[in-house]
Amino acid sequence: MISNQQSLKFSPYMDLYNLIVPEDNMLRRINDLVDFSFVYDELVNNYCLDNGRNAVDPIRMFKYLLLKTIHDLSDVDVVERSKYDMSFKYFLDMTPEEAVIDPSSLTKFRKLRLKDINLLDLLINKTVEIAIEKEIIKSKSIIVDATHTKARYNQMTPKEILMDRSKKLRKAAYQVNDTMKGKFPAKTKTDVLEDEIAYSQELIHVIEKEETLLQYPKVKEQLNLLRETVEDDIEHLQSVKDQDAKVGHKTADSSFFGYKSHLAMSEERIITAAVITSGEKNDGKQLQTLIEKSKSAGVKVETVIGDAAYSEKDNIIYTTGSNIKLVAKLNPNVTQGRRQKENEFDFNKDAGMYVCKAGHMAIRKAKNKRSNEKKNPRETYYFDIEKCKICSFRDGCYKDGAKSKTYNVTIKSDEHQDQANFQESDYFNEKSRERYKIEAKNSELKHRHGYDVASSTGLIGMELQGAMSIFTVNLKRILRLLG
Repeated sequence: MISNQQSLKFSPYMDLYNLIVPEDNMLRRINDLVDFSFVYDELVNNYCLDNGRNAVDPIRMFKYLLLKTIHDLSDVDVVERSKYDMSFKYFLDMTPEEAVIDPSSLTKFRKLRLKDINLLDLLINKTVEIAIEKEIIKSKSIIVDATHTKARYNQMTPKEILMDRSKKLRKAAYQVNDTMKGKFPAKTKTDVLEDEIAYSQELIHVIEKEETLLQYPKVKEQLNLLRETVEDDIEHLQSVKDQDAKVGHKTADSSFFGYKSHLAMSEERIITAAVITSGEKNDGKQLQTLIEKSKSAGVKVETVIGDAAYSEKDNIIYTTGSNIKLVAKLNPNVTQGRRQKENEFDFNKDAGMYVCKAGHMAIRKAKNKRSNEKKNPRETYYFDIEKCKICSFRDGCYKDGAKSKTYNVTIKSDEHQDQANFQESDYFNEKSRERYKIEAKNSELKHRHGYDVASSTGLIGMELQGAMSIFTVNLKRILRLLG
């Protein structure tokens, strides 16, 4: 049951916050910046209003998830830290002496209360609304790109995951007390998962007996992660496959298994829209959705900046029809015109015809439309068949019995020609220099907020992670610009 969640908190110790949590503390600034009542309004229908025990305030539960993202902590550690960190208590709207939640409540909150909520768009739109209200977003350009996130499971074997987490725990312990090396159990020398589980359990047991080590948060956090893996995740590691994750390609010879986050960002580095997909999805196909979402959030879009993946013909037609400049280079094949056997046929610009390597010039040409309207038209050049029959280079060029000899060249459509001309302009070159900003934002998401690996399985879990991570980086950026 949810009721009276917005009531004021009274405590004789509330003045402690003014003494301990300074005005420039990031969490205090976020509390002052954001009216979190929108969370209550959005989630209230997922609670019973007149039956059962009183639920924990949904705003507080949401803030717990936000703290997890800001500080990259496990459920256990974010709750543990909220026991003694006064900035956490202040942010969570707790009285100094108030008891914390049970960590398992966060799992229930994610599964039961956040279902059927489009949290991704809700949180992005909220930060964009704040940025516009504070007059931070002034540009009328958005930068688009996609970043990949590896699936949580099956990117490594269960044994490799346990080995990685036990290694991080040993390293944290060594930094505190390097004599621990002599106390740790011998590492496994087999490829048997059960042996690695037994080793991890023994390592946990050794650390738990060292009370001094447990006083250090960095040791305790790694201990909790390893324990959580052994106790809770090991069944998943052995049996669960992330059904929504797919293989995508970063380059021609490298791939990943997971998801893609397609992002749009203003020149002020505020993310204005996002689409989360499985890893194999094409970047360019998401452009129109990103533009429409950015507009819905209140952003004026006159220019879109991206790489060559966004310059497909449908996007050129869409942006032209919407009076939007598309600063994305055409694929080189389109820019240059694509043709086969370039070393065997040369273009004679004076005659406007192609000449074969035997020196025979085409006798006529025709422009042909393709059966697939999305494909560019092509020009077909016709050669004198009688010359081809007796040509010394006919092997591999002319097929005996053929009634004609032609050579095809794909030409640019009118849309591609206009885009190619725009590509040479000073405005295009100036705006292209802004694209590096979104790559820096992708790096921030991955390296500071754990966005390189999914925190749970499934597309819904990935969207939740994306929503919280983007909400966090947008708030931090707004605070920085406000100075």
